[in-house]
Amino acid sequence: MPRALLSVYDKTGLVVLGRSLKELGWDLLATGGTFKALVDGGLDVIEVADYTGAPECFEGRVKTLHPKIHGGLLFRRDSDQHVADANRLDIAPIDLVVVNLYPFEATISKAGVSLEECIEQIDIGGPSMLRSASKNHSAVTVLTDPDQYSGFIEKQQEGTWSLKDRRNCALAAFKKTAAYDAAISKWMESQFEPSGEDLPSTLDLRLSKRQGLRYGENPHQPAAFYVEQASRVEGIAACEQLQGKELSFNNLLDSDAGARLAWQFQAPACIIVKHNNPCGAAVAGHPLDAFLKAQAGDPLSSFGGIVAFNRAIGVEVAKAMAQSFWEVILAPGFTQEALQVFATKKQLRLLRMPKHWPEAASGMDVRTIGGGFLVQRPDDQFADFEQWEVKATGRSPKPVQEDLVLAQKLAKAVKSNAIVLVKNGATVGIGAGQMSRVDSVEIACRKAGERAKGSVLGSDAFFPFPDGLELAASHGVHAFVEPGGSLRDADVISAAQRLGVWLLFSGMRHFRH
Repeated sequence: MPRALLSVYDKTGLVVLGRSLKELGWDLLATGGTFKALVDGGLDVIEVADYTGAPECFEGRVKTLHPKIHGGLLFRRDSDQHVADANRLDIAPIDLVVVNLYPFEATISKAGVSLEECIEQIDIGGPSMLRSASKNHSAVTVLTDPDQYSGFIEKQQEGTWSLKDRRNCALAAFKKTAAYDAAISKWMESQFEPSGEDLPSTLDLRLSKRQGLRYGENPHQPAAFYVEQASRVEGIAACEQLQGKELSFNNLLDSDAGARLAWQFQAPACIIVKHNNPCGAAVAGHPLDAFLKAQAGDPLSSFGGIVAFNRAIGVEVAKAMAQSFWEVILAPGFTQEALQVFATKKQLRLLRMPKHWPEAASGMDVRTIGGGFLVQRPDDQFADFEQWEVKATGRSPKPVQEDLVLAQKLAKAVKSNAIVLVKNGATVGIGAGQMSRVDSVEIACRKAGERAKGSVLGSDAFFPFPDGLELAASHGVHAFVEPGGSLRDADVISAAQRLGVWLLFSGMRHFRH
């Protein structure tokens, strides 16, 4: 007669599973609360303490750590020596283990939880049984999730449960214990081993596939979207898609870039992204004005872009946007009338997004390089305007603070070398990703055309030579903000004074490679 051992924290589907096993002729062993739940369900069950002859002790810390349990799981049925040892020690085989673990990760995420409460939620017996059963999967089945119960019972009834099934269950169990141990070690390191550094000494990334994608950046590249196991659902993973085609790899990248930037502004903002760079951005008193100004910043590049708002979208915005083609629109809300307008665009993807957007998953920016990983904290800082230093006073009126801040915040989001021209709360020209800064200046000014006159320029890093400032000033740019820090800062300041333009140093660089 086959024997099952059940010891679960999550008792979803437990009684139904137990009843099905009894109908198939299985003996049932169970611990503490699991035993009680099965008995209350009217089932004949043997308590583990009675089976081993060793009562639970230390407030339940020791229940299943016994040779009759682990021997019954681990001994090889095809080994004469193992079978002889089992007979000599009166150890019977256990053919099925049903275990899910104490909710450690849920516990440590609670506000105000004590150290002692967290420690008590570190499961010992559960992972031990999972590992024993999984190691001996040639003879033992291990179930770690209520979603597995019905499939197991169905195949047991049909007589089709196989070695392949046991292998799949063993793999799932080892993934479960690996993630569990990683969560514990990560938490313990944060509690007991402060390194004095900003980054952990070890980094464990346990990721679950959230969504398979048709392909990656290009059709020949397989791709998928992964999220951290047991982490708070946020960012793209927390968005609700209201209509449109499935999101692509590039859609996800650009949507993240747009939403992350949109939530950095208090006023209504609209960000238009193409190829992971903002190509139009504006702040205004109303989302419609913000959209119109953002689109006007670069109408050609904006076509087919991803658009992110930090305010709910009404019908007036929807009607204005319906006049052009967009890949994705993100907003914290859409009125019913707006949804009706967008419904005529069947391919358009609409995402309702949360009112907070993380700079990076788990507060870390992780990139792969050949042979390893580069890890940094995200660039989530911004020097307050009050800390900026005026290095040159221009002949024109003092530039508007909001335009200067907008130009510098956008430069922070543009690929380096980044140059952003802003006028009246909106971009008029952006130069991105050039190998020389003066080339980025030239692109930004060319895109702006006559609108460059009277604009302000934000640069993600210092001007290494006066040439970039001189070129922009020749197009009518009247104010500049850059971090400073060049060996030739004095030359740049001198050029600004000679040309009669405003020059401010923020003191904080924002490279984005």
